[in-house]
Amino acid sequence: MMIDNELLISLGATYKNYGPEEIIFKEGSSCNFYYQLIEGTVRWVNINEEGKEFIQTIVNPGECFGELPLFDDGPFAATAISNTDTTIWRLHKSTFLKLIHENAEIHFKFSSLLSQRLRYKFLILKELAYNDPEHRISALIAHFKDTHSNICPTCSQLKLTRQQVADMTGLRVETVIRAMRSMHEMGEVQIKKGKVYCNDCSSDMTQIIQKDPTT
Repeated sequence: MMIDNELLISLGATYKNYGPEEIIFKEGSSCNFYYQLIEGTVRWVNINEEGKEFIQTIVNPGECFGELPLFDDGPFAATAISNTDTTIWRLHKSTFLKLIHENAEIHFKFSSLLSQRLRYKFLILKELAYNDPEHRISALIAHFKDTHSNICPTCSQLKLTRQQVADMTGLRVETVIRAMRSMHEMGEVQIKKGKVYCNDCSSDMTQIIQKDPTT
């Protein structure tokens, strides 16, 4: 968790509820709040002229999103959309800036977060140069395993649909389906009852990719 809930309350933060597929903020709009997810999931996306989404990240409870404008006073770099019924903390920008100026520990946490997200961008840009879809998918799964994000801590389920994997790797969902089948045939993953279990010799943690209900 980036900022403790009790601290947010003491600073005057308020919460707001959003329904599934509701836009929280749009790319290019101005930023007035710090956002931290309480419940649900949020996807942070860029949308092209044809309406196709490229998912920058999937936000889970306790995580913040849309933080760049808080530091550079620019517009939002992507659009935030709720995947499910969602509840979000909103803290006014001026209060947030005062908080990090007065709290070195919290400031360091955000510096670390920005570094992690920048490192992820380098990874994605590098992987997009590969035409091999299996390579892109394997790299994405490895990243989430290494960062312990989007993986259920109890059952090791990677909480991404095939469509979300496609939107994060720049692939078509049909390509993702074929690539996963190919990875299964090569023994890199196991597909059981529509779920994909990823083999990793460096870890005994099993990763699972949910079957997309549209496939």
